[in-house]
Amino acid sequence: MKLKATPLPGVVIVEPTAFGDDRGWFMESFQEERWQKGLKDLGLPPSRRFVQDNHSCSQAGVLRGLHYQLPPHPQGKLVRVVRGAAFDVAVDIRAGSPSFGQWFGIELNAHNRLQLWIPEGFAHGFLALQDDTHFLYKTTDVYAKDCERSIRWDDPAIGIQWPASGITPRLALKDAEAQLLAGAECSAQATNVGGESKDSHQPPSSV
Repeated sequence: MKLKATPLPGVVIVEPTAFGDDRGWFMESFQEERWQKGLKDLGLPPSRRFVQDNHSCSQAGVLRGLHYQLPPHPQGKLVRVVRGAAFDVAVDIRAGSPSFGQWFGIELNAHNRLQLWIPEGFAHGFLALQDDTHFLYKTTDVYAKDCERSIRWDDPAIGIQWPASGITPRLALKDAEAQLLAGAECSAQATNVGGESKDSHQPPSSV
């Protein structure tokens, strides 16, 4: 696997290596030692061990997020799409962070096989771009309902450029009624996320 820094400090793109022939292909989707070494090589702290795997299926236009969990159960997430396609977004919500409120977005799909690492202290969401989109993610902590929070997907203070121009996303009630960032409970700033922030919101990147 190859880890690449994004414009949003701490958020990382993971490019697995696939080996294929006329029978099909094989790839190693995760390997602990290579994963931790890749983070270290980027100047990032090690992640906590992953303790839970989740799998969701969404129809085109479904938007899930922006989700996060507060301490004592903050979640880092390593996410990927194994069927269909999704526009995946991370937002820095660490109080006091130089990149607070900034975001990064990328298309994850079954063909590019990319993964995105969203550290603890970041909110996460995605928009399904195709029907029957299967989204898999590993988390560094278990689901804890009392710690679960949501931020509005269309908060103008964040300004995410979702690719569904003119389309009203399909939302769960908790996401439709989510807080704006200005009124949300946010995590304390994590240390050593790597790199310095830029002053403006990060533009989306599509692969």
